[in-house]
Amino acid sequence: MRPIARAAIGLSVVITPLVAGCSSSDSAKRAPSPITLVAYDSFPTKDTALNAALDEFAQSTGIKVTVVTAGDAGTMLTKARLTAGNPEGDVMFGIDSTQLSAAIDDNVFAPYQPNGSNAISMNLASMVPGHELTPVDFGDVCINYDKEWFATNGIEPPGNLADLTKPEYKDLLVVENPSASSPGLAFLMATIAEFGDGWTDYWAQLRANGVTVVDGWDAAYYEDFSGAAGSTGDRPLVVSYGSSPPAEVIFADPPRTDAPTAVVDSTCFRQVEFAGVLRGTKHETEARQLVDFLVSSRFQSELPLGLFVYPARTGVALPEEFTKYTVVPTKTLSLDPATIAANRQKWQDEWTDIVLR
Repeated sequence: MRPIARAAIGLSVVITPLVAGCSSSDSAKRAPSPITLVAYDSFPTKDTALNAALDEFAQSTGIKVTVVTAGDAGTMLTKARLTAGNPEGDVMFGIDSTQLSAAIDDNVFAPYQPNGSNAISMNLASMVPGHELTPVDFGDVCINYDKEWFATNGIEPPGNLADLTKPEYKDLLVVENPSASSPGLAFLMATIAEFGDGWTDYWAQLRANGVTVVDGWDAAYYEDFSGAAGSTGDRPLVVSYGSSPPAEVIFADPPRTDAPTAVVDSTCFRQVEFAGVLRGTKHETEARQLVDFLVSSRFQSELPLGLFVYPARTGVALPEEFTKYTVVPTKTLSLDPATIAANRQKWQDEWTDIVLR
């Protein structure tokens, strides 16, 4: 999920091109088939620069694209695993690096190396040597805090993950369920990377210190977190993104020149998002063209202000209003993908036993 909530509705983003004066040979050619792009809930469905870019793709190719949102990324992948080989769409966007092995192991995607993939950062492209998925963007999942709340209450914000178990932060933190939410899963991985075998004790301490758990990012950020614009929440600490503060500035009404929220940069876990052709699609040719477009300069240039993430493609200029307020940690927490693959389900089950039962 990304820093701006959007309505979870489908949208046709294409104007079907007019075809006039077709010869008999032209009419014999198959017209491009319409396709469905499945994405997580906060992928915009209308009236943004990302949608305008998709409109241009549709107009230039004749491929009608319908965007359908399918819950948080964790929920979206669960549905895709259950329908692998008989998918509900043609292309999926938003699978992240913590879910990568599950998507590959369950044969959800048809391998495809898109045109333009040579421009993707090598350290990202090398994550999927079989090309089942293609990196589209990356960002960091971090603890965000409400600056005004801490200033008003005379409490210093936490400086690291360990601080969150201290008495002064009791009942202040909201997190997402790692079994349903991609940032929730990334945060769980951050705590394992930080504490190793001691992560279970850490979560037991968080539970004792009053952590609240919700299913998805939208609920955590816009309903429970006190620092989000328009929120009535009372929790000044939330698992969100390193790019959430600039979103609060750019979409502020009335306008503002300072971010009301900030990031604890020592808590950040690097998250890469991928797109791929769903195995079993009946429109693989068109689906491949859409994946080509998702890594094109045209689409990649809209990602910073569209989803508040960094483009996977090298050489894409970043808007000043994005970089000015975004925290780029000098060092991020990480885990080897093979380690995640071998332990993810076990860790999720242990987390559930510790925190929810």
